[in-house]
Amino acid sequence: MSDPSANAPARAADVRRMTFDDNALLAVLYGNHDRNLVRIEQLTNAQLSARGNQLAIAGAPDDAAVAQKAISGLYERLKRGLSIESADVDAAVRFARTSNEGGDGEGIRTRRRTVQARSPGQRTYLAALRERDMVFALGPAGSGKTYLAVAMGVSLLLAGKVERIVLSRPAVEAGERLGFLPGDMKEKIDPYLRPLYDALHDMIPAEQIAHRMESGEIEIAPLAFMRGRTLAHCFVILDEAQNTTPMQMRMFLTRLGEGSRMVITGDPSQTDLPGGQKSGLNDAVDTLKDVDGVRFVRLTSKDVVRHDLVTRIVEAYDARDKKAKS
Repeated sequence: MSDPSANAPARAADVRRMTFDDNALLAVLYGNHDRNLVRIEQLTNAQLSARGNQLAIAGAPDDAAVAQKAISGLYERLKRGLSIESADVDAAVRFARTSNEGGDGEGIRTRRRTVQARSPGQRTYLAALRERDMVFALGPAGSGKTYLAVAMGVSLLLAGKVERIVLSRPAVEAGERLGFLPGDMKEKIDPYLRPLYDALHDMIPAEQIAHRMESGEIEIAPLAFMRGRTLAHCFVILDEAQNTTPMQMRMFLTRLGEGSRMVITGDPSQTDLPGGQKSGLNDAVDTLKDVDGVRFVRLTSKDVVRHDLVTRIVEAYDARDKKAKS
């Protein structure tokens, strides 16, 4: 970290001082070898200097304000008994830049962790998941569309508010011809549903996942075999929805039964359908945009919570696509 007075002659700096009342939490706040403070310096361009239970923040007024707000949010998070990971530091800076007060305060409680929003867009998404029976989440890879949907489904299942979680995904890469893959039905579709499994394992112990799948509380339902069903009292997730056809999407949406909720996730920019075929996701957005009770949440590169490079990659592709359209 830097001496907060080092660049004072070069530019007018806003110097802020923070005092903390719990030294045990302070060690966690700063991180091993002050890595959390170093990360905040990198993200905000502010300069941080710690001494005892005091922290000096220096930099341009906007930078210093963002750093102070982010640190305050992280400290309050620790006081609520929550942990801090590197992604939480990045999230705190995102919220501080948008003048929002912290993340999703309540979070989603699962067996293994409490999942919280890490961007303003994700907070809007979580609110929609709580309030609406049908939510469309559109956005790039890494923006939390699938992960947050699975977290909400697990939370509702554990609370007894739904009886089942139903996970579905189109198998476009095999042209829906699952017979070309070896094994039984579960083995055929497992490769396409791996992201959903990964999210489940983050939230429920592996042995419980196996038990709940055997009992039918967690069901893997290939999109190609959903026709004719009524999905009642369950939380239904359709992942990679940009790879559905309009007919498949219409069929899927009309499976919604009594006491159920449905989440449809997808990235309209990554359609794998052959020959310019219209995506069922785009068709649904056009058709249902004015239907009461349906909520559309659009996430952007600013909501990407993977590696920093992923954000830059998404933005580069978006810029290229906009240039091509113009």
